[in-house]
Amino acid sequence: MLAAALRAEVAAYVEAFADELDEAGRRLVVRNGYHQERQVTTAAGAVRVRAPRVNDKRVDETTGQRHRFSSAILPAWARKSPKVAEVLPLLYLHGLSSGDFVPALEQFLGSSNGLSAATITRLTKDWQDQAAAFNRRSLAETDYVYIWVDGIHLKVRLEQDKVCLLVIIGVRADGSKELVALDDGHRESSQSWADLLRDCKRRGMRAPVLAVGDGALGFWAAVREVFPDTKEQRCWFHKIANVLNALPKSAQPGAKAALAEIWNAEDRDHARKAARGFVADYGVKWPKAAAKISDDLDVLLAFYDYPAEHWVHLRTTNPIESTFATVRLRQRITKGPGSRAAGVAMAYKLIESAQTRWRAVNAPHLVALVRAGATFDKGVLIERPDDQESGHHAHAA
Repeated sequence: MLAAALRAEVAAYVEAFADELDEAGRRLVVRNGYHQERQVTTAAGAVRVRAPRVNDKRVDETTGQRHRFSSAILPAWARKSPKVAEVLPLLYLHGLSSGDFVPALEQFLGSSNGLSAATITRLTKDWQDQAAAFNRRSLAETDYVYIWVDGIHLKVRLEQDKVCLLVIIGVRADGSKELVALDDGHRESSQSWADLLRDCKRRGMRAPVLAVGDGALGFWAAVREVFPDTKEQRCWFHKIANVLNALPKSAQPGAKAALAEIWNAEDRDHARKAARGFVADYGVKWPKAAAKISDDLDVLLAFYDYPAEHWVHLRTTNPIESTFATVRLRQRITKGPGSRAAGVAMAYKLIESAQTRWRAVNAPHLVALVRAGATFDKGVLIERPDDQESGHHAHAA
């Protein structure tokens, strides 16, 4: 069952990127045999495992590094069976029915002792209670300076409807990342986002300095209403995909390189120059593609107002993308009754587990200065808030 679960996870990952092709029309993400067999220690002893391998030829738009598949069920470094709290949410979100959990978990844990359908039901109920308590907690003591937002569509064994999870991940003043809010929005409407943001505000959340998200979200109208002082940054990951979808395949490699000249420019002036070049090169033949850049340029380049060390974090919604990469919307819906509340709870536990492995942003000490209103020119700190204060007093004297 462990092998089957690993194969299902890899198949879901490959399927999620099936439409990403190279210039010859070949898939960029494919299965590629198996890793070497390794021994995994379980509660009942050692088990031999051969994990399937993925060949992912995609390149990260921000870092320039190759993407790598990492199994959330059994990470490459793991030599012990994972916790139920990490396995069960993945199995559920991949569509495994609750009746299959016991035999599946028996493989992971090495024993079925203490496992039963009633145990699993009680566990999922506990997690729903935890997710509900999380969404009621006070936010007054935590300051989220930056936030990433996205709507994650899942078909969690619901024949009639699909779940849209509204996800907010934040950067605290100390530079660490954590989940701020997770809710079932039914859809990515402005009203759903406004309800979630108003709830966060009622619980004491301050207006974030900057929000990063996909331009298609209903979130932006909502944040302007609830937190009007929050600045907006569009996600380059989503923007690049939208622009390339408006171009013929033959023009996409050149366009991708031209777009990289914009988001990877050394400062805003060079980015604007590169954007003008993109519009000049592509605007005549493909005006819709060019307009996707020119119309949103200010909010695509907002990250340049912040520390250069933070730019890599602020250009995309990668913290959300990477966490949900293996459980995005699936075309195949497995049979069995699904619960929306259980779907949210499972996603909550998935993020909770992932959160323990998140790294703080680069130069975390600068986050507090961003909140305090420090000024940055071309990504470099030029004026601290206390400098502004002393300058004001000097002028008054």
